[in-house]
Amino acid sequence: MMLSAGAIQNLDRKFRLNLINSITGVKPANMIGTVSSDGETNLAIISSVVHLGSDPALVGFVTRPTEEIPRHTYQNILDTTYFTINHVSAEYIKNAHYTSTKFPREISEFKECGFSEEYLDDFKAPFVKESLIKIGVKYRQQLPIELNGTRLMIGEIQTIIFPDDAVNEKGYMDLEGFNNVGIGGLNQYYSLKKIGEFPYARLGDEPDFD
Repeated sequence: MMLSAGAIQNLDRKFRLNLINSITGVKPANMIGTVSSDGETNLAIISSVVHLGSDPALVGFVTRPTEEIPRHTYQNILDTTYFTINHVSAEYIKNAHYTSTKFPREISEFKECGFSEEYLDDFKAPFVKESLIKIGVKYRQQLPIELNGTRLMIGEIQTIIFPDDAVNEKGYMDLEGFNNVGIGGLNQYYSLKKIGEFPYARLGDEPDFD
């Protein structure tokens, strides 16, 4: 099957939404934890977290348009400048998925979806206690994407929390061993399995692919 831009645009809306969300492959499953200036906590599953650089240690994620529908995560980050990124493990995929429910601001997804707030090392945003791998981030910049009204939210990592045996001697995180999951489309969850590892690709060191 081959679909042109016009054919894609003419697809049934829900079919197009699912297709375009899943065509890029499996994405990382994370939950963003925030707190409002009034102390109301919020937790939202996000599949767009991306590494942006290691020096300084920058990460980002994409927010949906905020003009018509309030985005509590987005507003909390602007108000407090802190947020957490918490990995999702297989045993909590149902809980994590339902943090996408449009609860009123005064209702915390932590409580409604069976997660525990955890404040660590005086960090100003709540971590998810049930997550084994957590990242504390300070908001630095947002880049509006004018084509569709979304925003790339950029933050600098302030703290990382993980089990002692989650990282090997080279600094690589063991994503399979801690039962982390990925997201396909909007609501499909995939387990992760490491299938290979290769050295840094240097010109002249390529193997023979024949």
